[in-house]
Amino acid sequence: MDFNGKKIVVIGMGKTGIASAAFLGKKGAQVTVTDEKSPDKWNVEFEKIAREKWLEVGEYGNVSILKDAEMVVPSPGIPPDNKLLVAALKNNISVVSEIELAYWFIKVPIIAVTGTNGKTTTTTLLGEILQRSGKKVFVGGNIGNPLIEYAETSQNDDFIVAEISSFQLQWIEKFRPFIAVLLNITSDHINYHGSFAEYCRIKSRIFANQTKNDFAILNAEDDEQKKMAGSVHARIAKFSSKNILSEGIFVEDKNIVLSMPETGEEKYPLNMINLPGAHNVENVMAAIAAARLCGCGRADIIKAIGAFHGLPHRIEFVREKNSVKFYDDSKGTNVGSVLRALETFAQPVILLLGGRDKEGDFDSLRPLLKTKVKKMILFGEARERIASLIGEDVPFLKKTKLREAVESAYRDAVPGDVILLSPGCASFDEFTNYKERGNFFKEVVRNL
Repeated sequence: MDFNGKKIVVIGMGKTGIASAAFLGKKGAQVTVTDEKSPDKWNVEFEKIAREKWLEVGEYGNVSILKDAEMVVPSPGIPPDNKLLVAALKNNISVVSEIELAYWFIKVPIIAVTGTNGKTTTTTLLGEILQRSGKKVFVGGNIGNPLIEYAETSQNDDFIVAEISSFQLQWIEKFRPFIAVLLNITSDHINYHGSFAEYCRIKSRIFANQTKNDFAILNAEDDEQKKMAGSVHARIAKFSSKNILSEGIFVEDKNIVLSMPETGEEKYPLNMINLPGAHNVENVMAAIAAARLCGCGRADIIKAIGAFHGLPHRIEFVREKNSVKFYDDSKGTNVGSVLRALETFAQPVILLLGGRDKEGDFDSLRPLLKTKVKKMILFGEARERIASLIGEDVPFLKKTKLREAVESAYRDAVPGDVILLSPGCASFDEFTNYKERGNFFKEVVRNL
């Protein structure tokens, strides 16, 4: 693709937007960048390209910056109803995501991992399995380094393992992974996509360009994925944590059983997994299936899984104080992740729930709240809406800030209780991101 002399508009000056602008500039494009924040608050990486002659800074929301533009590249998180995107589509200007742009230049087979929950864990674990198996691998995408940065390298790896979000899938055209993994689909980002049906449609696009020479790894227990399977052209491998499959990967007795034409039948001991919760068994199964399709051996897979102890802010044990255990699940930013976190514990739970609402279906939590939760502390902007949806099934208190919520939970706890931060909401009412929220929670807990 020749970008020489072409005007390209990049919306959003976070890490991905800046990397996209830099890549396009090196390809000879005239790049106009814009962000709702003023340039002095943009990512420090912007300073590296700020004085380039090919760069122009446009006024955010001013559609005149689209004049003569041949393409628009929105950063992840820029919603479809953004004024510039709407105007671009109306004027037949091509809109492509960063992963689409990168794909045009990438020659290495891509393993793309998406899903409402578990993407980062599965992507990271799969990368470690491949590395232990002697494969050269780049791990990035929605985590770590953007794919567009990889497109500039010598590309001497065997595989790319990329976490892919619905925001990135929104604007693909030709993006085609060798292996596409869809872990699960539960309600999330409705405020962005407009409806659950549209969110599911966008997630399914990860399979859109695959052929019979590719692989699609699907969750056999996911109702939405059952609807998608008929339109998938790739060879399908299914996983299930609940039922035995005639073909695919499933749990039987104390083993994960892999049974596929490409691999034959193999068993992997469940006790190799050092991650809490049934949802992580599903993540591991998806990683095993992808790894075997990439030629990794059983022994290396078992060693890599055994050495993997998870990532921060994902049902992470923080400390025990006076026989009360604290867990940080700050990455749990949707209702589905709260459900999975609660299912992990047999002990009575005091649940910290709240933050900035993403129009989550909190009423769907009610059956599990009755059986798992002794009390809830609702905090942040979403506390009133959550309270209106969950009813009086479980006692709750409402607090403005997370610190107050933690301290209140500890006052009400008795030995044997679990205090779980699994907010089911975004963090932006009080924190920059889920990591900052999780680290703040840990700090408060340690200082109790």
